Amino acid sequence: MKNILYLFLAALFFSCNSKEKQPQISNNKMPEEIRTDLYGSWVGDFVVAERDTTQPEKERYSNRINIVIKKITETEVTGQSIVAGNNRPLSGTMKRTGNTISFTLKEPGDDKNDGVFTFEIQNDTLLKGTWTANNPKKEVRKRKFELTKKQFKYNPTVMLPDNNMYVDYENPKEEEVTYEEENEGEETKDTTKTETYFENVYRMASESILKINSSTQKLKESDIKNLKKIDLEILRNTIFARHGFSFKTKTVRQFFDDVEWYIPISTNVDDQLTSVEKENIALLKRFEKYAEDNYDSFGR
Repeated sequence: MKNILYLFLAALFFSCNSKEKQPQISNNKMPEEIRTDLYGSWVGDFVVAERDTTQPEKERYSNRINIVIKKITETEVTGQSIVAGNNRPLSGTMKRTGNTISFTLKEPGDDKNDGVFTFEIQNDTLLKGTWTANNPKKEVRKRKFELTKKQFKYNPTVMLPDNNMYVDYENPKEEEVTYEEENEGEETKDTTKTETYFENVYRMASESILKINSSTQKLKESDIKNLKKIDLEILRNTIFARHGFSFKTKTVRQFFDDVEWYIPISTNVDDQLTSVEKENIALLKRFEKYAEDNYDSFGR
């Protein structure tokens, strides 16, 4: 009898102890995701709308921006902004008023370039709004944008459009120019007047950048030995542009921000490069060290 009683108490203790260890089932549900059709990349120009005119003008151009919407619920929206070499997380809310959908998304605020995006999506096809800097003392305080939805897909065959002039307007060189003018009607005097002034001259790429594909063609020294330095730089960076690399310097961005197929999606694409691209990058960089450029004057 004692053995039976002992076994009964032991079983009862084990049963109670097991129940205590069982996880509690929560009734809380994950917020339901809505408007998933708006997820993805929205791409376009990031244009200066308001600047501090007391500071020297540095930001003269628009940059290409990609606002990525990753998740939408009734209480929260998350995404990221990719522009000018910066890749920043976004979080905020969505508001619906009639047929209008508006968003307020904030960058974290721990970077000097962070700010707040406010925008509407019109007809599910156009994302339009403004960005306001957290720091009111920044040179550019506000930007505006109109973006369309685009899907990034790596395509090694895309080339730079042939209807653009690829001039490095970011790094001009000042050149002294001597101008001689003849003075008519002064037969007994010196009839030549000489004036000296300075003008900006610029680097311009050759047509080689439109013919050589540095992603699909394994380059040889003979292919590039006669190219200018700017040609080599553009051929190398076109590889990164095809992979959606977001360039930090305007010297490089000026050649790609207006290209239709270019979509910035990342600030590091090293693990996406093909073996041919890696070899070409190494070769192009080696030749860049010794290559030279010609400078000429070009109007804007």
